[in-house]
This record gives sequence, structure tokens and C-alpha cells, in this order.
Amino acid sequence: MADDAPATPGLSLTVLGCDGSWPGAGGACSGYLVRSATTTVLLDAGPGTLANLQRAIDPAILDAVVVSHHHPDHWTDLHGLATLARFGPVGIVLDVHAPAGLGEAAGLAGSPELRWHPVTGGDRVAIGDLTCRFRRTDHEGETLAVRVDGGGRSLGYSADTGPGWELSALGTGLDLVLCEATYTSADEGRLRHLSGRQAGGQARRAAARRLVVTHRWPTVDAGTLVAEAEAAFGGPVEQADIGKDWNL
Repeated sequence: MADDAPATPGLSLTVLGCDGSWPGAGGACSGYLVRSATTTVLLDAGPGTLANLQRAIDPAILDAVVVSHHHPDHWTDLHGLATLARFGPVGIVLDVHAPAGLGEAAGLAGSPELRWHPVTGGDRVAIGDLTCRFRRTDHEGETLAVRVDGGGRSLGYSADTGPGWELSALGTGLDLVLCEATYTSADEGRLRHLSGRQAGGQARRAAARRLVVTHRWPTVDAGTLVAEAEAAFGGPVEQADIGKDWNL
């Protein structure tokens, strides 16, 4: 994994967890470290991500946590973060930007180590030198995709979504899109998620420069999923994996 700061100016992305819905053996669910030259943000905090976060950085340098929605595979390690913030060697208070009610649903609304900031579709939030813009997706409850801009670079994160929402809502020409691709085209329509084929098509229509697919169910073959994503995208596609880094 990367050191405590990006190797170059702009934005960097590090995968801390990428399994969809449940963690596979030795895996972790959704969690991504986004960094500029001066700001560090944890984007989702699914089960298993806190352990991997500590391999990448000292959690004390986190500026904020952004959580996309209420499904537990995207936030349960907030419990561990709150405990670490309270009893770790350096006491910290973490700003958490999340859809309304997550603190109560998680049983963490009263935690003095977490400072809650409700966000909704259409909101724009500045975190250090990063700007986060939120758009509601096609998923259960209020699920928020995020566009992160900083250092002259742009990152789009689809969060969880079905095909009734378009990545282009985050803008076109993003330097990198991190898009959910839960299963292959054989399962399209099963749930409000995207297949590899659908993710590739979404990224192509949004004119994304690079596509990384994530949130794959551990039982789904990664090679098959990536192949159909590449065919629809019209270019190379990468599969998220714990420890992978990208400098934008």
C-alpha cells in the first residue's frame, strides 16, 4: 500500500476493501482512501477496512469520512474507528458526512469521537482542498454517489446503484471512475445493482478516462466481469483489489 501521502500532486486512490454485500475470505467490503497533497478522506468504511486503513496510513491523519448509504457493508467499521479515536494513542474527532439518520441507525449518534454532518443529493462539501459533490443513485434508501475534485483531478464513485441512474450525473470526462459492478450480465435485473456490462456502458457514456470496477460479489468470477465491462467500455478496465493504488 502507499505511504502517508500521495507520490505526486493531484488525487490518489487506495482500495481498502472492495467486496460487495459481504466480505470474502481474507477480504473486506467497500472502503477507499482518497488523498490530495494535503487532505485525506476515507470513502465508505465497510467491514474489514479499518485493518487495511492502518496498513496504508496513521488513522490520526484522516480529515473526514464520507459514507454513501445505510447498508452495513459500507459503514460498520465506523464502530472500530470511533473506538480507536477514543482509546488510541492520539485522541481525534472525526467528521462523518453521510445521509441523514446513519448515526442513529448505527448506534453511534452519541459518540463524542464522531461529528455527524448530514448530506443529500445536490450537496457540495469542502473537505480541506477537496470538493465533494453528491448525487442520489438508483438504490434502496438514500444512496449517494460522490464526485471528488482536487489538485486539478476528478474522481467519480458510483456507490451502489441500479441502471436507473447514470454516472454522467457526476459530470463527464472524469479522470477515474470507481463504479460498482456486483455481478455479470447473467444476473441483470436481479437487484438494484450493475453488472460488469452495465458499468462499462455507464462509464463509456460518461466519457470516463479510466474505469475501475468494484463491489463484486466474492462468488462472481472477476475475469468474466472485467471482460464484459471492457467490451462495453471500449477500453481497458481494472478490477479493484485490496492495496491497489492509482495516482490521477
